Amino acid sequence: MSIDFERELNPAQREAALHLDGPVLVIAGAGSGKTRTIVYRLAHLVETHVSPENILLLTFTRRAAQEMLLRAGHVLGRPLTGASGGTFHSFAYAVLRRNAFDAGYGQGLTLMDRSDSEDLLGELKAHLDLGKGDRSYPKRATLADIITKSRNKELPIGGILDREAYHLLPYQPDIERLAEEYARAKRAQGLMDYDDLLFELERLLLERPDIRDGLRRRYPFVMVDEYQDTNLVQARLVRLLAGEAGNVMAVGDDAQSIYAFRGATVDNILAFPRLFPGTAIIKLEQNHRSTQPILELTNAILQNAGEKYDKTLFS
Repeated sequence: MSIDFERELNPAQREAALHLDGPVLVIAGAGSGKTRTIVYRLAHLVETHVSPENILLLTFTRRAAQEMLLRAGHVLGRPLTGASGGTFHSFAYAVLRRNAFDAGYGQGLTLMDRSDSEDLLGELKAHLDLGKGDRSYPKRATLADIITKSRNKELPIGGILDREAYHLLPYQPDIERLAEEYARAKRAQGLMDYDDLLFELERLLLERPDIRDGLRRRYPFVMVDEYQDTNLVQARLVRLLAGEAGNVMAVGDDAQSIYAFRGATVDNILAFPRLFPGTAIIKLEQNHRSTQPILELTNAILQNAGEKYDKTLFS
């Protein structure tokens, strides 16, 4: 039984779900049925004889990916067995674990959680004899926050302190030294933290074109949800995985970017058409949740944005 796209989707959703060739950017306004569009595109891919094993769905929570794949299976009438869906970090971990030797982790790699990271920083702080007797010295959790923000925002420690923790500037040399020792200790012990996963995957794909090309062959269809909340390295990974002319779909809304505090940059979604020449831009503007007066107020607010994708939400 074929899927009745005419009945199930509005015109913009249908255009996005049926787009299979080349890069596409879906600007999904608030309440516009973004998830439904992704679900039906997944189902359409498999309906047109794309193997689920050739689909990579990157989301910001594992639960979101599982729900989309499950719903696509219901639409299709059979499960999307073999499709890869999950977070950037889980995908990176799976690839690095399979290629640990090539990534420089001959003895295998061990992933640290936040508590492990703080413990290691505490050990290094004591080893370097930093902050002894100084009650104002930043705690391990604060040190971990600064170092992870420096990695995710790709800014030097001093830049993070200038912007977000001016009172800790006197400790900048110590924190920089700690960050260097932390990186060295992880490498020596075959350890990675969550930030390392993305950067180590990027390094692997740049240094080993054979592995990168193998992933491109395995995943000719890449889909990324909440693209407005990707950080710099995540956007570079999408380009490495898809190639310039790949079948990559990015879904998001430049007006809904909320994770700048952890390194997300709305510039990624604004730059997408430039990074992927020939990008088709599809706007989901029909809102299924709000009344027209509310949407008119929203539209008036959005008009004041500087760089943006013009869209007009309607009920």
